Formats: sequence, structure tokens, C-alpha cells
Amino acid sequence: MRTLMSDGQRRTLVDLLRAAFPHRTFPLGPYERTAGAVADAAAADPRLHALLLQGLSDLDEQRDVAFSQLDGETAGVVLRELTGTPFLTAVLDVAIVALYDDHEVWDVLGYEGASYDKGGYVDRGFDDLDWLPDPRIESQEAPA
Repeated sequence: MRTLMSDGQRRTLVDLLRAAFPHRTFPLGPYERTAGAVADAAAADPRLHALLLQGLSDLDEQRDVAFSQLDGETAGVVLRELTGTPFLTAVLDVAIVALYDDHEVWDVLGYEGASYDKGGYVDRGFDDLDWLPDPRIESQEAPA
């Protein structure tokens, strides 16, 4: 169930998500699916629906050009100005879970998913953190 949004509003929502969660290595698909999750949540909640549509409209009217035409740095500035507003808070509350629960994002980040059904992490490479330096282990004599 998706909320009624124009193609332009949907593009603005995807671009808002890309600016809010700027990962250069993420493909477009997870952002589009996250926008879909936000739209689904808005379709089920009239208050969120109204916030979303009004917020996207306001976002496009804040500058001389539409939000989707802003460069990444300016889009970030615009979003920082909206920090704590009901609109941005509502969108991000849905988006953060939807984006980072996307299996394509897991693949990009190297997350293998839950391990409880595979016996846990201990026997599945839990100690293979090759990106961390080896710990320095030294024994010190306790003062007498």
C-alpha cells in the first residue's frame, strides 16, 4: 500500500534519503526501497501522510531550485536546518530501520546477517577482524 505521491515527490524523497544517509558505495535500489517503506508507513497513517506531502513540498520551496537539484553539500545543509522537525523526524524514524535492514545494504557493508540460527558468531569468524590491529598484550608485575 503506497501513499499517493507524484513522481517528483518520490524523487525528492529518494534524494532526501541519499542526503540523510550519504553512502557513496550504496546503489540506488536501497534508497528507492526505503522511500517505498516511508510511503507505505504514510499510507497507513494520515498524520504521517500529511507531514510527508507537506514536508516534501516545503523542501522543494526552500531554495531557488528543487531539492533534487541541489549538490550534496547544500542538501546536507538544508537537512541540518530541518533537524528535529516533525517532518524529518518522522521520515528518518521509518527510513533508518528500512535502509539498514535492506539485504543489499548488508552485502555492501559486509554484514552477514543474524547468526543465531547458525550457532552464533563465535564459530563463524567472530575473531576475523583483520581491519583492527592485533592487541598489545603485556603482563605487568603487581607492586609488592
